[in-house]
Amino acid sequence: MDSRSVKERVRQLAEQAAIDHGVELVHAEVAGPDNHPVVRVFIDRPGGVTHRDCSQISEQLGTVLDVEDFIHAAYTLEVSSPGLERGLYRPADYERFAGHLAKIKSRDPVDGQRNFRGRIVGIDSDQVIFDDQTSGRVKVPIDGIVKANLEIDVEKEFRLAKEREAIDRHLLKE
Repeated sequence: MDSRSVKERVRQLAEQAAIDHGVELVHAEVAGPDNHPVVRVFIDRPGGVTHRDCSQISEQLGTVLDVEDFIHAAYTLEVSSPGLERGLYRPADYERFAGHLAKIKSRDPVDGQRNFRGRIVGIDSDQVIFDDQTSGRVKVPIDGIVKANLEIDVEKEFRLAKEREAIDRHLLKE
């Protein structure tokens, strides 16, 4: 099985395991050297995933990978949450996270620029509409995106944490 086929089969099996356990498969990849690859699976659900979610997916996927035995080397399986700055991989990700801050790296320059930081506006056919902090509104071809991640607005998160803390203090006084 060639490396592209291995990656696709891993993705299919990870997708099925995610469906079986009621979580979203964010991304699956096979990386590292051929003689000791790393199979990485990122899962999510509203409210976040638990250690138990990751463990269940890992157990199911690891069993199926061992039974099917199409990775012809000892491998490491990692199953985790995508984290706060989750990767964006599919057009649906850009639609879902419209309005959120993100970083995008493009293979080819768009208006002379390859790295963008700003806010996702949405999707227009095969392009991500993006409000870049430097160059304003740009359209980045989806198939030219090398890497994209959400970016956390730290000031907003601190402000929300202070608001929650104030609410908690108020509720304790009652």
